[in-house]
Amino acid sequence: MKITFAEQAATDIVAFVIDQDGRLPDTASSLDESSGGLLTEALGQKRFSGKSGQIAVVVLPKACTARRAVLIGGGKPADRDARAQEKIGGLLVKSQAGSGFKSLGLYADDAEFAARAAIGAKLASYRFDNYFTKQKDDDKPSLKTFSLVVPDEGAAKAAWKPMDAAADGTALARDLMNMPPNLLYPATFAEKIKELEKHGIEVEILGEKEMEKLGMGSLLGVGQGSVKESKLGIMKWMGGKKGDAPVALCGKGVCFDTGGISLKPGPGMENMRGDMGGAAAVTGAMLALAKRKANANVVGLVGLVENMPDGNAIRPGDILTSASGQTIEVLNTDAEGRLVLADVLWYAQKEFKPKSIVDLATLTGAIVVSLGHHHAGLFTNNDDMAEQLTKAGLAEGERVWRMPIGPEYDRQLKSQFADMKNIGGKSAGSITAAQFLQRFVNEGQAWTHLDIAGVAWVEGEKSPIDPSWASGFGPRLLDRWIADNYEG
Repeated sequence: MKITFAEQAATDIVAFVIDQDGRLPDTASSLDESSGGLLTEALGQKRFSGKSGQIAVVVLPKACTARRAVLIGGGKPADRDARAQEKIGGLLVKSQAGSGFKSLGLYADDAEFAARAAIGAKLASYRFDNYFTKQKDDDKPSLKTFSLVVPDEGAAKAAWKPMDAAADGTALARDLMNMPPNLLYPATFAEKIKELEKHGIEVEILGEKEMEKLGMGSLLGVGQGSVKESKLGIMKWMGGKKGDAPVALCGKGVCFDTGGISLKPGPGMENMRGDMGGAAAVTGAMLALAKRKANANVVGLVGLVENMPDGNAIRPGDILTSASGQTIEVLNTDAEGRLVLADVLWYAQKEFKPKSIVDLATLTGAIVVSLGHHHAGLFTNNDDMAEQLTKAGLAEGERVWRMPIGPEYDRQLKSQFADMKNIGGKSAGSITAAQFLQRFVNEGQAWTHLDIAGVAWVEGEKSPIDPSWASGFGPRLLDRWIADNYEG
């Protein structure tokens, strides 16, 4: 869908935001007059009060340029934060996408609201219908253009530009997660990463032979039961000062997770196509940074594997040697994401000596028990990072909640036969997973782990800006965090 900003626009549908006081905005006065007061009449309906999310559609006389008018409730202006503004745009597009009309114009009173509503519209218009071979015209959206009518067109476009780049990153993350696992596996994921080179990102892909030389026995152990070769994807955006240490983003990319020998139950296993949500988030974030020419040095690293049950798969009781030299007793082959990230974290520190590291992973079901589907779990050794990421998440609607870590949890990982075991027992599952990862973080290295298992795909009621199974969580959060804290 094309999104435009203009001081005037002729569209099939015109839309106006109605505050909860129920008054018609000044921008609607002339249309109300030319329609014989139809907009005022619609406001008089008892069930339309301007409450957030309400919609009233008015059929306009033929004498009017537009064919329909939409009044959308904006709630109380004091409560209309960035999320509420985005949902106005999203709900408009969702409600009118199949209306049969091609263009929709929303009157916005300021540049920031126009940009936020536009982002909501763009996120709401996302579709993943690549694999349908037969679709009726009625199943396809008729809406092709969403115009923001705003007093200061230039200011709106300036506010929109970085948001647009982040939304492109979200769309890429959604696409990657939505792809079926027979078509998205480590090698084809790596091909998708290579496509980012056209945006100025340097890309390097390591195969199993290169990783064997590096001693990545932990990551390679996870993938050894699959016929698909494991990969390590490395993306570099060096838009900051030459020689300045980068920020590192690390993602778990288990392209499909059966659980391995510790096989998962059959019902719901199809969702494990999304167990590469962390890698998708990192890839989307790198695209966002490149598209807006971020003034920062950032590296993205994704460990790409399949976890399959096979005669060559790792078994409960096996001991793996990680690239850091630490040994791991595998008690559950379904606790595999941490084994992948252990070697990715080590490589990120060895090769790039980053200022800070954020890793993202659909790591534990325990975080869903703790936080449901509305916050990612945040675990960190750095209070400043916790504050920064929490603030960025609130600003962009990708919220995080800090969880504890500490030596009392770390003791649960003690193994009888190796330096550690890969699970810590039934209690505090998401915390012991974070404690495991911290063992591969160097002393003094600022590091944050985000467990996104509850937010990577949409469960239950969908927001208008989250129309897909895959939410695309992560790129907006990471892009905002870097913009606020690492760009001059």
